[in-house]
Amino acid sequence: MSSAAPTAPDAAPEQAFRLADRANRRPRATRPLAAVRRHRADLLAALLFAALAGWLTHGLWPDPGGRILALNPADQTLYEWFLAVDARALLGDFDLLTDRLNAPDGVNLMANTTVIALGVLFAPVTLLLGAPVTFALIAAGNLAGTALAWYLLFHRTLRVRRLAAALGGGLCGFGPGMVSQTNSHLHMTAQWLVPVIVWLVVRLLRAADPGPGTPEEAGRTRATGPDRRRLFTSAAGLAGAVSAQVFIGEEVLFLAAITLLAMTISYAVADRDLARRALPGFAGGLAIAAGLALLVLGYPLWFQFAGPQGVADGMFTPAYFSADLSSWWALSPLSVAGTDESARLTTGPAEYNTFLGWPLLLVAAVCAIWAGRRRLVFACVVAGLVMGALSLGPEVVLGGTRTAVPGPYALVGGLPVVDGALPMRFALALLPIVATLLVLAVDRALRSSGRARRLVPLAVGAALLPIFPTPLPTAGRPAVPEFITGGHWRQCVPPGGVLVPVPLPTPKEPWPMRWATAADAGFGLPEGFFIGPYGRGGTAAMGTFKQPTSALLADVARRGDQPAIGDEQRRQAVRDADFWGASCVALTDDAPHADALRATLEQLYGPPTRIADAWTWRV
Repeated sequence: MSSAAPTAPDAAPEQAFRLADRANRRPRATRPLAAVRRHRADLLAALLFAALAGWLTHGLWPDPGGRILALNPADQTLYEWFLAVDARALLGDFDLLTDRLNAPDGVNLMANTTVIALGVLFAPVTLLLGAPVTFALIAAGNLAGTALAWYLLFHRTLRVRRLAAALGGGLCGFGPGMVSQTNSHLHMTAQWLVPVIVWLVVRLLRAADPGPGTPEEAGRTRATGPDRRRLFTSAAGLAGAVSAQVFIGEEVLFLAAITLLAMTISYAVADRDLARRALPGFAGGLAIAAGLALLVLGYPLWFQFAGPQGVADGMFTPAYFSADLSSWWALSPLSVAGTDESARLTTGPAEYNTFLGWPLLLVAAVCAIWAGRRRLVFACVVAGLVMGALSLGPEVVLGGTRTAVPGPYALVGGLPVVDGALPMRFALALLPIVATLLVLAVDRALRSSGRARRLVPLAVGAALLPIFPTPLPTAGRPAVPEFITGGHWRQCVPPGGVLVPVPLPTPKEPWPMRWATAADAGFGLPEGFFIGPYGRGGTAAMGTFKQPTSALLADVARRGDQPAIGDEQRRQAVRDADFWGASCVALTDDAPHADALRATLEQLYGPPTRIADAWTWRV
């Protein structure tokens, strides 16, 4: 018999109350500090990812307006214009069909990679500091954000050690494909929502799976079924994440969906009991998510494909954008061990999507055999093979030579939406897939006590070292005319009116679009760099038809020869200005063959007016 004194029945509740009271009286200032201490490892990972992203893009700083990505300046010009147009939503001046380019027809923003959600989110930065600053922030933020999101998914969902999660997150955020796409393709590097989507799909599956349990528990489970509340909240969250990703980058969402589909089928084959238990609830949850997403996306998607200036097909040739098979074991020129020679294996510096290198491929294969978690590994391997095979395009290319061997892409090419994604970009899905295999292997090694504890992390680190990225090359950019930056354009163009820069912007030379960007898209431009329905039979094309006066001025800018101008050319110049709805034509002294252009414009429109550093003609 215990000799301890008896305790009053209500002593424990009273003691708990006193402890709670003391906790509530604890200074609130210590609570954030406690949260920081609890998550200091995660915060350290975030800081490391941010530092790496800042180092890779440091060439744009400290003067983003005076620097530009040297390997793809035309696309950066386009995306900065997108950000300027998106920012006008904060001013109440925004529409899915913008009139600030391709006057008078306009541009369908849903049919272009306009990163609308990011543009609206960063609108205050754009309006205060300019679109180049926003571009530089997003370029770095996408890399760090994607790496951090995958790190958190690996650590909290797969329950792996932080070191393993950090290695995997780093590969997802800073792999060769991500770094190369940072050369102006903001819609492709904004992948930080993909881990959220994956987490929500996993959460939906767990909510749909009642679990096998004991016979008694199974009976109760059959009576209650899946966790309906969690199922609905997961479906609603999934709908929200998918909707947001559509307004950031649809191609990334499409690639994620194909990858998840391949993994889901593979996992179901590997675990048929789970598939049988969870399929009804999981399918129902996906249906709820799809229905909720369509409430948000129904009109924008209709507008994209069937609305004004919309396009219903892709404009790029799948055969041209097929991944070279030999590029898989090559190293990107943007990696520490890469060389410029391997650049010939792809279409440009923004598409080093497959350049994982043979060391990483070899180590990943070994990790897949050794990592454990067989069902997940099997699903990753199958999905990786599917996405890698699709990246080869409709015909296998080896060392720059077309082999006439049909690729698996030939089975799906031509289907709706599929051709909207370039085949070689299917390879971007391999970064998180390979990262998952490495994470599982490193985590298993760290939990062991044998030689594998050191050998596996060292092998993974050695495989990752050759693809460690180098800073993105940058260059200076010409200054925007004081006619624009000083707001003098308002003297000849009303807000929302149309200014005709000479020469006019084209997809290959979109530089006059910087004028509109610097003016926060306060005026419109004719023609320009965009995707519209100007191909044969109304198919998708880059840019639009040139009007006769635009073609004449472009020829003068290219050759420097002053053409003979007669009454017909003058009448045509008036007709073209009326067609554009133009208020003013502007020419600056730094235009190519500026003297010949000025003489030509004087014959077309008469004597000019000098405003700041530009010659102007009211039309």
